[in-house]
Parts: sequence; structure tokens; C-alpha cells
Amino acid sequence: MNDPAAPSSPPSPADFGFRVEHRLSSGGSAGSSGDPLGRTGTIRTPHGDIQTPAFIPVGTKATVKSLLPATVRELGGQAVLANAYHLFLQPGSDLVDEAGGLGAFMNWDGPTFTDSGGFQVMSLGVGFKKVISMAESAHSGSEVIAKNKERLAHVDEDGVTFKSFLNGDKHRFTPEVSMRIQHELGADIMFAFDECTTLLNTRAYQEDSVARTERWAVRCLDEHARQTTSRSHRPYQALFGVVQGAQYEDLRRSAAAGLAGLRGAEAADQEFDGFGIGGALEKRDLGTIVGWVSDELPDAKPRHLLGISEPDDLFAAIAAGADTFDCVAPSRQARGGSMYSPTGRINAKAATQRRRFEPLDAECDCFTCENYTAAYLHHLFKAKEMLASTLATIHNERYIVRLVDRIRASIVDGTFAELREEVLGRQYGAEFAREAAERAITPTASRQ
Repeated sequence: MNDPAAPSSPPSPADFGFRVEHRLSSGGSAGSSGDPLGRTGTIRTPHGDIQTPAFIPVGTKATVKSLLPATVRELGGQAVLANAYHLFLQPGSDLVDEAGGLGAFMNWDGPTFTDSGGFQVMSLGVGFKKVISMAESAHSGSEVIAKNKERLAHVDEDGVTFKSFLNGDKHRFTPEVSMRIQHELGADIMFAFDECTTLLNTRAYQEDSVARTERWAVRCLDEHARQTTSRSHRPYQALFGVVQGAQYEDLRRSAAAGLAGLRGAEAADQEFDGFGIGGALEKRDLGTIVGWVSDELPDAKPRHLLGISEPDDLFAAIAAGADTFDCVAPSRQARGGSMYSPTGRINAKAATQRRRFEPLDAECDCFTCENYTAAYLHHLFKAKEMLASTLATIHNERYIVRLVDRIRASIVDGTFAELREEVLGRQYGAEFAREAAERAITPTASRQ
């Protein structure tokens, strides 16, 4: 398939843009200038606009598991994010390039994101699979590895050498390789290659890692410029730098400020089009850390928070200035029968659902809740029918997409604080909602 957005002239950073449209009036964090950090806006890409804040469904291997791309669009998904590491291993970024890029390959006509592969290289490399569980890990300074697991990745100054989790083949990712892969994948927004650390790494190693990630970022900028020039047959791809620094305020702030002012060593006019916020953090500190980073980043560029989808995290991050988010949790949990609802999780497999001849969530407007009962969904899971994953994923993805849409609307009409109190109060309890509000209005400008 041909890319309908293929340019008639050489691709240019001017083909990508972001504008802020509304500011959070109350109930959010303020930056050092005193201005609120939360906002709504529009990201402009060659394949369409993204209204922010926005939740971006994850299509790791060029598919949101169990869903047609048309279904993702129908449930309100504005863009999808795929994984450079997985698509490099299978089917190969060169094949996706030959197909016309990620969107054409998967028959998705909207904006696309790809991550750099850094998180997967680290998490799979130390023996973890879907998530990083520190309860099952061992560490010594810079080394963190799942107990009784072989280390599959090794970091050095130039990049990362790792073994494929598919067949054990050895590969090497460098900033230049990650940029080449992501350019071949053809996403509208891609991320600089970074080292993702854990909370178990020492402070000294976190410092070294932040510095190394910045050096890699310069190399990403240079290679991005080379790839953009040589691939004039493709639309412009925006490059986001990734802010690391774990739970340390000084590291997060210095990393953000450093990336904000960074330029390529060879391509001196090449800068980042936006920024990702990644790395290890404690859930209770999420809003505070996002606030530190947002305070240092340029207001006129978008900020993407990597790997977040829980309702309380979304409110905290949006109040602190994040614009877009991605996470595999809604689809992964759906496949296990764990379903979102306004009053907490519902286990679709539980015996209590067996004779519930009503929608799983009566307040939900998704295709599943409008057309099927909780009893039928329970039956599908118990019978191990594939349709269970499809219907459950539709619901969970729609629930989170719709929640972020409601948050965006609340910023526009000035009811953000009321919506947060209502949603979190029902989801987690009134005391939790009050504590969330108190955390959100804690000033972020104090420097340690």
C-alpha cells in the first residue's frame, strides 16, 4: 500500500506542530512561573491531528491485540503506538518500510508512534517479561536482574548488545540503529534511544545513565537529520527526546533542561520536536515528577508520558502537564478478564457474573456494553473463546480513551477538579480522591 501522506516536497519539521488551546484553571500543578502546567492542545502530524490530552492505545506488533484497526478508531483511538524492538525482530523494519510504513502495513490511516526499544531491551534483557517486578529481582549497584534469569542485554557507551527473546540471536542497538529502524517503520512520532533504569540502580549509576542518555540523544538528533534528508519520499517524522532521572528531582530537572536545549553535533539546527517522560518512578510520586519535568520543558512542545493508564495516574499526570500517554495495561488486563468500571475493577470470570443479564458497565457506551451482557462475556471467558478478548479489550480501551476525553473536556469547561473528585471518589473512595487533590496542588517549583 502507498502512503497517502507521502510528501511532494522534502519532509520538514514544519510538517509537525503543536498548539496549546486551554489551560487548567484549578486543581493542577503550577510551574516555577506560577502558570498552570495542565493544558489541552492539538498535535499536528502528516496523518492527522491528535486532540490532547489523549490516551494512545498500544499496538506492540503492529496490532492492538484482538482488535481491528477500524475498531480502534470506532472506540475513539486517535493514534496507535507500536514497538520498535518487537517489529525489528519480527517481521523486520525493512519489510514494514517496503510495505509503505507502519500505518499502511497495518491498515491504520491515523497518526502512529513508535518507541525506541530501550525499555524492552532493558526489561527483557534483565529477565523480566511484561512488567518489572522488583520483588523478584536481585541487584548490585548498576546491575539489576530477575532472580534465576540469564542477563540478555549489556549496556556500554556505544549502545546495547542483547539476545533476542525469540530465538537467542545476538543483536546490537545503538542510537543510530534505533533511528534507522524507526525511520523504516515510518511512525509520525518516534523516540530517541535511551537507557531505562530501575529504582534499584544506585544514585551514582542513575547519574551516569542520565549523562549517557543525553550523549545518545545528540547522536539520535544527528542520525534523525541524516535519515530525514535521505528519505525524502516519506512524510516528516517527529523525534521526541526522553527524560530519565528516576525519583531524583535534580536529575529529572537537569535531564529535561538539557534535552530542551540540545542540538545535534553535526546537524546544529536539529532539535527535538517534543519530549517523552520515562524511566522508573514510584506511583505516589508520579504527578510530582511529571511536574518537575514539565516545568523545565518548553511550553510549546508536546510531552508524552510512557506507560501510564490507571485513572488516578491519568488525573495526576494531566494536572502536572503531560499531553499524551500509552500503556498496554487496558488490553492486557482485558485478556485476563479484569475489566474497568466506575466503581472499581470487575472480574468477568467471577461466579457473580454468570447470571448477570445486563451490561458489564451500565454507564459505558462501548460496543460491548451496548450489545452484550456480563453473563455472555463470562461464558466466553470460561469457554476460552477468542471473542472474549475482543469484547473485553473494546470495553477497557474505550473506558480509558473516554475517561481522558472527559478530562480534556473538563479542562475546557473548568470542571477538572469536580470530575477528578467524582471519578476517583467512586473508583477508590472519597479519602483517596481528597489525597489525590492535595498532591496535585503541591507546588512543583521547589528545587533540591
